Amino acid sequence: MKRNGKGKARGKAKAPTAKTLILQKPVIAVTGSAGKTTTKEMISAILSRRWSIYKSMYNKNFVGNTRAHVRRIKDEHKAAVLEFGVTGSGHLKKHCQIIQPSMGVITNIGTAHIGNFAGQVHGIAMAKSELIRHMKPTGIVFLNMDCPYSRAMKEQPYAGTFAGRFITVGIAHAADYQAQDIDVGERGIRFSCVWQGSREEFYLPALGEHNVYNALFAIAVCHTLGCSIRTIRDGLQSFRGQRKRLARYRLANNVQILDDTYSSNPEAAKAAIDVLCQVGSGTKVAVLASMLEMGDYEVVAHEDVGRYLSQKDVDYLYTLGRSARHIARGAIRSGFPANRVIHCQTKAGLHRMLAKRIGPDTSFLVKGSHRLKMGETVLFLCKETTRIQQRHK
Repeated sequence: MKRNGKGKARGKAKAPTAKTLILQKPVIAVTGSAGKTTTKEMISAILSRRWSIYKSMYNKNFVGNTRAHVRRIKDEHKAAVLEFGVTGSGHLKKHCQIIQPSMGVITNIGTAHIGNFAGQVHGIAMAKSELIRHMKPTGIVFLNMDCPYSRAMKEQPYAGTFAGRFITVGIAHAADYQAQDIDVGERGIRFSCVWQGSREEFYLPALGEHNVYNALFAIAVCHTLGCSIRTIRDGLQSFRGQRKRLARYRLANNVQILDDTYSSNPEAAKAAIDVLCQVGSGTKVAVLASMLEMGDYEVVAHEDVGRYLSQKDVDYLYTLGRSARHIARGAIRSGFPANRVIHCQTKAGLHRMLAKRIGPDTSFLVKGSHRLKMGETVLFLCKETTRIQQRHK
């Protein structure tokens, strides 16, 4: 390990502070509005097949967690894969001043925590781009070309004096690593990745087309670090999703529950609704709680999710919480049948109403912000389904 606080400043960019840890090994920092933990885990699943690596645990991505990494990264680790979280301006700068990344991944720019940025997506983009301006000035940044704000990050004011390389991924837009022929199945996704004239096939055991972006970042990072195609392919196939992130429970009588209760924001809620429509069977039920930290964007964000749901193959909508009533209103105003929308003020009331909906061939999606503890609803549905089955034996 090498600590170095004597680097010269480049233009307006600050040199690392005296406490900055600069490692002579790849340090990959992952940030973004959605997909951080999943992308970090996919990268780690691949690199760990080649090296002994250090990775941040679970979704522990606050500045205090980054300070703890300083003590835990050892000489035997050949690379470090870290998740950097952002809930306000200046947070990514602080992460980089503790441990300087040599590679940075910005998964996307969305509306998560938008209430902390005066309701402005531009403010979120500027906060995420701190990674570019404060990481190793000659490092490598990976961007999503299908995200409008990410496409702009090669330019000012986002890039600052960054003099390194940009590598891009995408599906709809041309990119250095581009996914094609995406086939979403019952248990995973098959897709082709095209780069530098090559075309390779991959399988990802995860639900949701949005996870293809996370896989593209993992492919791009690990290929750039010299991993073979076989290592990348095997690593992605060994990937296992995190708890409460579209975890799927199959119960008796073809009842299934999608547990996506770790967090929620408009983009993530829409992606989860898509998964319900893709893998759900029989009656499809969306159970959506409030999305927190939306600030002045609260009404617009929730109504937008409701409008989106109204255009999808969903049979019933249950909402929970003061803000979530706007999801219900947005859906009804966009043509979703009002008699199939149930808004609840309390979780106990929600559970009473859901108990009446449980039956054979029913698929539930449960989603809400972490502090609302919607995992309790997942547990209720599992227990109640089992109880009903036993009663009818």
